[in-house]
Amino acid sequence: MALPDDFLPLDTIPEPLVAPLEHAWGRLTDALDQAHHLADMTGNESPLEDWWALSASRRAQLARVLAISGFAAETLVRHPDWLLHLDASGELDEALAPEALRDGLDERLEAAEDETDLQAAIRRFRQARMLGIVWRDLTRPAGTDMWATAAAVSRLAETCLEGALTWLETHLAPRWGHPAPCRDGREQRLVVLGMGKLGAGELNLSSDIDLIFAFPEKGETQGGRKSLDHQEYFTKLGQRLITALDAVTADGFAFRVDMRLRPLGDGGPLVGNFASLSSYYQDQGREWERYAMLKARPVAGDLEAGAELLASLRPFVYRKYLDFGAIESLRELKAMINREVRRRGMQGNIKLGPGGIREVEFVVQAFQLIRGGRDTELQVTSLKVALERLPELGLLPAEVVDELLPDYVFLRDLEHVLQALEDHQTQTLPVDATDRERVALALDMEDWPAVIARLDEVRARVQRHFDAVIAEPEEDVEEASTGDGDGPGLEDWRELWRGEPDDTEIRERLEAAGFEEPGTAARRLKALRHSRQVQAMQRIGFERLETLMPLLLDAVVESAAPDTALERVLPLIEAVLRRTAYLALLRENPEALEHLMRLCSASPWIAEQLARHPILLDELLTPETLYTPADKTRLADELRQTLGRLPEDDEEAQLEALRVFKHAQVLHVAASDIVGTRHLMKVSDYLTYIAEVILEAVLGMAWKHLTRKHGFPERREGGRAGAEPAFLVVGYGKLGGIELGYGSDLDLVFLHDGATQGSTDGDRPIDNPVFFTRLGQRIIHLLTAVTPAGHLYEVDMRLRPSGNAGLLVSTLEAFADYQRHQAWTWEHQALVRARVVAGHPRLAERFDALRGEILGRERDPVALREEVVAMRRKMRDHLGGKSGEDEFDLKHDPGGMVDIEFLCQYAVLAMSHETPELLAYSDNMRLLETLEATGRLPAEQCQRLREAYLALRSAAHRSALTGDPARGRHDDFEEHRQTVIDAWQRLLEPQNE
Repeated sequence: MALPDDFLPLDTIPEPLVAPLEHAWGRLTDALDQAHHLADMTGNESPLEDWWALSASRRAQLARVLAISGFAAETLVRHPDWLLHLDASGELDEALAPEALRDGLDERLEAAEDETDLQAAIRRFRQARMLGIVWRDLTRPAGTDMWATAAAVSRLAETCLEGALTWLETHLAPRWGHPAPCRDGREQRLVVLGMGKLGAGELNLSSDIDLIFAFPEKGETQGGRKSLDHQEYFTKLGQRLITALDAVTADGFAFRVDMRLRPLGDGGPLVGNFASLSSYYQDQGREWERYAMLKARPVAGDLEAGAELLASLRPFVYRKYLDFGAIESLRELKAMINREVRRRGMQGNIKLGPGGIREVEFVVQAFQLIRGGRDTELQVTSLKVALERLPELGLLPAEVVDELLPDYVFLRDLEHVLQALEDHQTQTLPVDATDRERVALALDMEDWPAVIARLDEVRARVQRHFDAVIAEPEEDVEEASTGDGDGPGLEDWRELWRGEPDDTEIRERLEAAGFEEPGTAARRLKALRHSRQVQAMQRIGFERLETLMPLLLDAVVESAAPDTALERVLPLIEAVLRRTAYLALLRENPEALEHLMRLCSASPWIAEQLARHPILLDELLTPETLYTPADKTRLADELRQTLGRLPEDDEEAQLEALRVFKHAQVLHVAASDIVGTRHLMKVSDYLTYIAEVILEAVLGMAWKHLTRKHGFPERREGGRAGAEPAFLVVGYGKLGGIELGYGSDLDLVFLHDGATQGSTDGDRPIDNPVFFTRLGQRIIHLLTAVTPAGHLYEVDMRLRPSGNAGLLVSTLEAFADYQRHQAWTWEHQALVRARVVAGHPRLAERFDALRGEILGRERDPVALREEVVAMRRKMRDHLGGKSGEDEFDLKHDPGGMVDIEFLCQYAVLAMSHETPELLAYSDNMRLLETLEATGRLPAEQCQRLREAYLALRSAAHRSALTGDPARGRHDDFEEHRQTVIDAWQRLLEPQNE
């Protein structure tokens, strides 16, 4: 009945492994013989008969597994029938489904009468499953890769944890009862958080499992012979759960359990209630604990309560701002690991050594810690998922991820092979020649030198990418600044910042570095260093300032105007002395410092915005978007995603997000304006797009807020308004004319289409007019309310019917009646630049039709001309003529922008009844193009008017960025002004010709 000598195909095994394989096979056949004899004696079926039936392909896999894995060989020697069970269940080709896994363990645990039986059942279940996992990992059937192996081990650990915990709760209930329910009546159970690779669902073959135990609320157990305080009960339960998995018995152990990641480590309580854990992390949590909590995931016990606990801890783990201080902590952690590796001679460790597994994890987790609060897509426990999302977020180039991901898989595959040899937790390369041959066979590589060659390539790539993220920024800057041997290096700047040279030498160094007023620069630096704010800084903040200032000074002298750059950037540094994460951001990103100098040198307005809103420093990290404003579609999408990450009922967070979004997008426009990557018309277009998408979002927020409280208003034609607001926001002035500037207010008019006598249908109904008035008030509040990030826009509602004396919100019918019968000519002029910027599409169509009707009326040309000229003179008397002798006001003086606007408005009112093409546009440039295209004005005159308007607006934009008044020199604009004055006289004052 013995198995034949050629049962295993030895020709598939490398020669050096044939002898070890034959030795393992000999032990296994001895075990099979013993099982066969025992079956004969007891009358049971012999496993040998089923071994005879194994297929040729299965025998080839068996030879490979036995040749590589001492763990598999030893397990089969002890339990030769397991291979047959695994083969029959299909587990050699595919992992059991989670339900089958749980059912299989529960079936074994039902027979356990005491904790000794529990431990035996769990260990045997684990070993059988691990045999299948190792088999699949070494033979790689379809659908099996490193990730599948890691997931299978993780599911096995979770199943064993849940099975043991459930058994213990039931077993201990007669003695201690069950915990008291939570205050909301829910059952209370132990919460088991998986940390590290268990939390990620990416355990290795012989991994420890890192756990944290918690329970929701204090109280006492109920229903047992003895009542215990919850703290004591859950502590005892946790201790027994650890023993159930970790204790070494005759069957070995199931999983080594590590509890050192809990608060205060080995010195802290084994279990904590939710309140104490929240308090600990808020008040005492350290940086490495944030790093550890990235992977936290409920894996057993009350999973729902565990998720609630982690949600409450999310602000500790993921900061709202970009947290580059995290890199310092990771760098320190890596340095500590490197020292330990060198001390213990662990260069052959593929996890902790250079270019190892830990370095890939550091790269990914650095981005999660820094960006996870803002880019919530990174709030995942899986390294694979997070790594794959980095290119989508623009944080790592796709080609870097295309290298890191397979390199990480290779390192983890190698780790699994090392652990499969003997089921030991090791990441150290073997020195034994036979083990090296086993590793090469498992990786399907020719020999050990081939393995090492591939490993060296992988490690070099990983280390290069790791250094790009984690390395000290001073190294690159020092190399760049001293590469030609000229100019001060970082050590020189460090000495100067600390005031180590005397005052004379400091001034000499600053002068040699390019400062035109070195004494002033020296005084500014000394004043900052000795300021009360700096002296009062905590240690970590002061250290960040000390490391940043040499880098900042190096960037200052590289700018085009060092004196200006220093003057404008120091207020920003003063502004963030108490928000030292921004000091870390600038220190960690020398390129961001370069962009900062470039923008601050060019524009005091930008420097002021950055000092007022330091969160905008984040935008300096991505030059591809910094100098490339988003179009309206992308803006709307980005804002939708930003708001979608926030709870719908957290208005404060939404308001803050809106303001940060607006400031950031305006910064992009200003940056592109400064470097000349955007045409002037596009600058105003982009600023207008930003306002439009914000108004759409604000209208949506206000509508949801009011309809949740009061229900939906009744429509004019009957029925109820739906989720889409039955409301219009009409933009006038620069917003309506698509000509917004950097500091422009929004001229708005609100219209609705609700029934004048109707009411809302909610639990707290109100009359329609009241509803729409509150809606308008809500919109204004959302736009103008001040948060830490400032406000969105100033709002001017004076162009509504009857101005400040009129209703805040009108029906479209009332607006139409006013425009037809009561509006002044200047209000019809204003209507020329009016257009819908947010609201219901069908209502917008009706507004456009009404606008066309009003503007397209035939008017008395003489009377119209007189009224327009009279209004212009009134404005000029009130606003113009305040410039210096050689200057003129770009907007209000004769020949300025307002003259061109009045020319266009007059043309629309006077000519559109004959030339309806003029009704299509609200902006001056396209109106001038239409006047040219329809022949209503001479082509040359229209072209020159457009050139003049562009020149004037360009100067106005520049004045806003430089902080200067919107004025120009007569000599620079003489030709343009004359063009405008000539056109004005010909069209509006022909009697003066």
